[in-house]
Formats: sequence, structure tokens, C-alpha cells
Amino acid sequence: MTRCRHSEQLHREWDAIDILVHSAGGSTVGKLETAPVTDLDRQYRTNVRAPYLLTQRLLPLLRRRQGQVVCINSLVVLTAGGQAGPYAATKHALTGLANSFREEVNAEGLRVLSVYIGSTASPMQAMLHVLKGRAYHPEHLLQPSDVASVVLNALCLSRTAEVTDISIRPMRKPPQG
Repeated sequence: MTRCRHSEQLHREWDAIDILVHSAGGSTVGKLETAPVTDLDRQYRTNVRAPYLLTQRLLPLLRRRQGQVVCINSLVVLTAGGQAGPYAATKHALTGLANSFREEVNAEGLRVLSVYIGSTASPMQAMLHVLKGRAYHPEHLLQPSDVASVVLNALCLSRTAEVTDISIRPMRKPPQG
């Protein structure tokens, strides 16, 4: 009931949305054989279900301005390493969701962009370094401003073009110590 009320309030207060960015994400590390299924469930709710529902509820507002949807994803989709199973699974699901949604709405003038980012200086990355027993050196990682710059450039293209996928990673591999 609360969700519907919030959705109705949003539709009353805003007549349209130009850009919807899905950038929330959650991750844990652990081997598939021992990782609790609750980790997968939590990541699914954050990384897949939330963008699904938000896009669904905001689609009428996006349509009014031929809006754009950005899914901040992860390079784990392209190169999943060990101990990232639940996270990789949910990020693959987000890719499928974005690709399918793009096919549904492109004819209406809506654009959908997936951005596959590598290790980015962020609280989540700091936490992952701790879990992996590694020193955290944010200066060796992508900076949030790097990601923002790439996304902004893609969103500002004329409507004769659409960037569908972008991969961006740190220039150098961070030290493993």
C-alpha cells in the first residue's frame, strides 16, 4: 500500500522524467558452495528487483519526455571471477532486463544505456577490499567523476544515435597488497 501511495505522489508532483539512473548496488564475496542464499536474495532485491519496479512505475513519466534510462552495471558481467557468484548472477539479470526493456521502448524514442564499470572508488569497493583482506587505495581505482563524465557524454548525444553499452575500468590494475 505504501509503495502505491508513493508512486501516486510522485506522479502528482512530477509531470515527466528525463533521466532515470539505476546506480544502487550491493555485493558480497564468498564461494558458491558456502555463500548463504540470503546473500543472493538481498542482492537480487537491490540489483534487479528495485530497478525493475522503479522503471515500471516511472515509465509513464519517462514516456512523456522520451526519457533515458541508465543502468550502472559491473564488468563482472564480462569477466566474473571466483567468489562473486550471487553478485555476477544479479548483474547478468540487470543486463537482460536492460536489453529487453530497450527493445520494448526504443520505437517510442526512449534510450537505455548499460554502463559496465570496473573497480570504482566507493564505499562498496572499500568494504570489498576489507572482506578480501586487501589494502584500499582509491587513487588506483576509477573515480566516480570518470563514470559520470562517460555517462553524461552518452546521454547528450543527438537523438540520431544511441549508446547501448559502455565498459570502463581503471587504467592500471590496483596493487593486490
